[in-house]
Amino acid sequence: MTALHMARPQDAERLLPLVAAFHAEMGLQSTEPDRMAGITPLLEGSPHGVAYLMGPQRAPIGYVVICFGWSVEFGGMDGFVDELYVRPGVRGRGIGSEVLNQLAKALSEAGMRALHLEVRKDDGKTRRFYEKLRFAAREEYVLMTRRS
Repeated sequence: MTALHMARPQDAERLLPLVAAFHAEMGLQSTEPDRMAGITPLLEGSPHGVAYLMGPQRAPIGYVVICFGWSVEFGGMDGFVDELYVRPGVRGRGIGSEVLNQLAKALSEAGMRALHLEVRKDDGKTRRFYEKLRFAAREEYVLMTRRS
């Protein structure tokens, strides 16, 4: 079983390079200050989300960030898998599946009613990966974003 460790402030030096690698791989435009601003509150215990390191705490192989919300439609607390990253050298070994299943179970037991994520429409491989984990597209809905 892949170990999950809730990331704390002392883990920033191990987590932030993983976040930078994920953003670069996905073509996301983010700066180091942006990544720090997004991660630091989670490491300090923000009630809005949590970051977990995967694998050995001193040499993590990936991370996942879950952000929390509330949904009238789903009847309570919901979550959003904001980022999930596994180092390329260890992909394909079931780590992502194991981590998402482990988190979904634990969050459900803590009262979470639904877990959401987004995937690029043209990324069939990743979409099939998430479908195997029982995530389903809500084709009648489109995630829309307004930047401040």
